[in-house]
Amino acid sequence: MTSDQQTAPVFDRPSSVDGPSAVRRFLLPLTVLAVTAATAGAAFFAGQSRQSGRAPTVPVKLVKAFPHDRGAFCQGLVVHKGRLLEGTGQYSESRLRLVDIESGKPVFQVDLPGDVFGEGVTVWKDRIIQLTWRNGYLITYDAKTFRRTGTVAYRQIDRGLKEGWGITHDGQSLIVSDGSPTLRFLDPETFRLVKKVYVREGRRGVSDLNELEYINGEIYANVWYQDRIARVDPATGQVTSWLDLSALRPASVRNDREAALNGIAWDEAGRRLFVTGKDWPTMLQITF
Repeated sequence: MTSDQQTAPVFDRPSSVDGPSAVRRFLLPLTVLAVTAATAGAAFFAGQSRQSGRAPTVPVKLVKAFPHDRGAFCQGLVVHKGRLLEGTGQYSESRLRLVDIESGKPVFQVDLPGDVFGEGVTVWKDRIIQLTWRNGYLITYDAKTFRRTGTVAYRQIDRGLKEGWGITHDGQSLIVSDGSPTLRFLDPETFRLVKKVYVREGRRGVSDLNELEYINGEIYANVWYQDRIARVDPATGQVTSWLDLSALRPASVRNDREAALNGIAWDEAGRRLFVTGKDWPTMLQITF
């Protein structure tokens, strides 16, 4: 052995150590410690998963398909007096229409000015409210006559509100989307901003929130360019689950990216859920 080499330390076994029984006494505390650490670690990562993990995806089933106008660039949908109230978009093509469900044909419609791009619609008491995209205001109508009764500028609601995408209500507040993860809750009489809710899946914000519908205590939201619908807890903004409609996308628009899933309407009286898309040939009644 040279002077550079060192002898490995040697530990003398205590005289009290007595074969396998001593080994068991030595290993037992280590085993308990390991199990405790593993359990704590599992609990930690489970908690992390709940906070940052993805919401489950729920498949849907087709109940019935109805005709839908292929020229209707659907931006808003709501059941009104047993029919579908539909707001459509595109410049020079935007309309507010009352549509017969069985035939898919409009029984009444209002054309918007050519420079207005229509967006989401909802009905609050005796008023119909229709958003515009980048025109900077929403439009109100008499729900009986469809006569236009006024406008409200977005800047009067919130200076940060630049665009209108989707709108619904929960019986107390109007709920408005603008394509960001933020939903705005408004007083339906004064249009005053009440609060904002940030929509997230785990810790990740969910943007491109589009057409909205409030159903049984949850906000259902289309996400632009996605064939799925987010179910959102309105109190926390958390996405609780996703409805997967990819299998129900019509074959004629399967490769048309602009023909996005957009339009959710809940028929409270008939307990029916309707969905459609921009320029889709069908209106679908679904269940899950």
